[in-house]
Amino acid sequence: MTMEHSPYRLAEELELYLGDPADPRSPFSDAASASLDAREEFPAEICRLLDDWGLPDYYVPAPVGGRLRDYEHALQLLRTVARRDLTVAVAHGKTYLGAVCVWIAGSAEQATRLGADIRAGVPVALGLTERAHGSDLLAGEVEAVPDGPGAWRVSGEKWLINNATRGSVLTLLARTGPDGGPRGFSVLLADKRELPPGSYRHLPKIPTHGIRGADISGIALHRARLPRTTVVGTEGGGIETVLKALQLTRTMCASLSLGAADHGLRLALGFAAERRLYGRPLAELPQARHVLASAAADVLTHEALSLVAARLVHTATGELSVVSAVTKYLVPTGTEELLRELAALLGARAFLAGADHYGLFEKVERDHRIVSLFDGNTLVNLNSLVNQFRSLVRHWGRRPADEPVAACDLSVPLPEFDARGLSLLARYGSSVLGALPAWVARAEKSHPALAAAARRLLTVTEKVHKEMAAPWDLAAGVPYEAFEAARRYCLCFAGAACLGLWLHNRLVATDGVWRDGVWLRAALDRLLVRLGEQQGPADPEAYERLLDEAYEAGRAGRLFALLRLGLARETA
Repeated sequence: MTMEHSPYRLAEELELYLGDPADPRSPFSDAASASLDAREEFPAEICRLLDDWGLPDYYVPAPVGGRLRDYEHALQLLRTVARRDLTVAVAHGKTYLGAVCVWIAGSAEQATRLGADIRAGVPVALGLTERAHGSDLLAGEVEAVPDGPGAWRVSGEKWLINNATRGSVLTLLARTGPDGGPRGFSVLLADKRELPPGSYRHLPKIPTHGIRGADISGIALHRARLPRTTVVGTEGGGIETVLKALQLTRTMCASLSLGAADHGLRLALGFAAERRLYGRPLAELPQARHVLASAAADVLTHEALSLVAARLVHTATGELSVVSAVTKYLVPTGTEELLRELAALLGARAFLAGADHYGLFEKVERDHRIVSLFDGNTLVNLNSLVNQFRSLVRHWGRRPADEPVAACDLSVPLPEFDARGLSLLARYGSSVLGALPAWVARAEKSHPALAAAARRLLTVTEKVHKEMAAPWDLAAGVPYEAFEAARRYCLCFAGAACLGLWLHNRLVATDGVWRDGVWLRAALDRLLVRLGEQQGPADPEAYERLLDEAYEAGRAGRLFALLRLGLARETA
């Protein structure tokens, strides 16, 4: 039985609207993307196409006039765009990042006005990073000084900012306390359309290795006058507002990696089916099949983690400091590794550029390398987990009062997101990992074929928590072993999310990759390999069947995914 799920149906609607990417007459064709990339040109026409469909509405919460009711729909929509061209997804989706501080801390007037702008197609940027300080927010030098009782004068540069030039509105982190510090920064909402001439200038576009057409530039302000009413949230509360906002954007960054993996896997599957080696199709050779099947398992693992994470935004908001760090670390880095393995399979064709069918792979891999840097890089996210080890270990083993059913059961309606639930620390640990022992016990009773892998996941999760409990002196610097424990924690979390998702939907979703638990068996097996608990596949049948399902999805014109989604083409 096929399971229908609203976020996938909406994404399919957008996919069909955008047309067949192989058709060069389409404004969002593969040929158009390759040409824009070669010229390093902003995809303005494609962004207008997305505006016409109404994608900006899904960056704006429903209470202020938009259509953003839950983050699962947003995840699948941006994944759809990223599957065609990551440059476009980054360029267009950045508006949500620019606005999110207002959604979680702004006044009703600020949110309503900004929402109207975004729905009208006005791009928004987030000004955080600076040339000399990168993501060290507490070192920021952009300064806002009082100018009488009702205004600020803002001076300084923000650099490597997406949409800095094209964006009309800028959410700006500025030092409002002379001594800085955690309570010395505020978020200001700067509308460049209202700034006097000469109070700001745009810094040149920065050439980048990937996402070449995106507006990665900067802005320099010189005594730009902003009313005091432009403060988002409380004066001095800027760092906390930004850190909470990043929990949402880090979770949503998964959409970029999912789209890149969708595209890369589809190209590799097609190449392996067409390419002949030693008188046989490459897809029939054992090593090639191992690479393709492992990539297919990783794609579904990352998708499952992302689905659960997007739902946890609503159902376990106070845990997002952990959920977002896990998702932002694991999905981009896992996708980087997946694309590297597929590139080796494609050989020389992974280095060819242009609109030629397999030449697109080079752009996908190149563009995706930036994703792990967005909104906090790999070390930032692992360090965030290390800082929460004490709480995570303390609450591990305590059975949660309620399993996180709503996060895993796709038939359960999601509650409205309440930003007041965001917290800089997960005070009660992770409900997903807390439920793992109960889920493993249930899996042992319902599906013996995956019981062994589930038990091994539980065993390694217990071991990882013991590693996390080591008495490290973090004041002297985070040791390698702590980062390694955090990495392993992420893989265990992903395994628990996969198990919970399967258990709560297996009676409804019963065909395709769900039949006999095939996707979960392969996912758990791959996670145990990535955890270093085994050298290679322990369930080869699951991999073989998963690869067959991937090819069947391509022949049927469907996305290879956990749930059904038709593509705008007859065949892959």
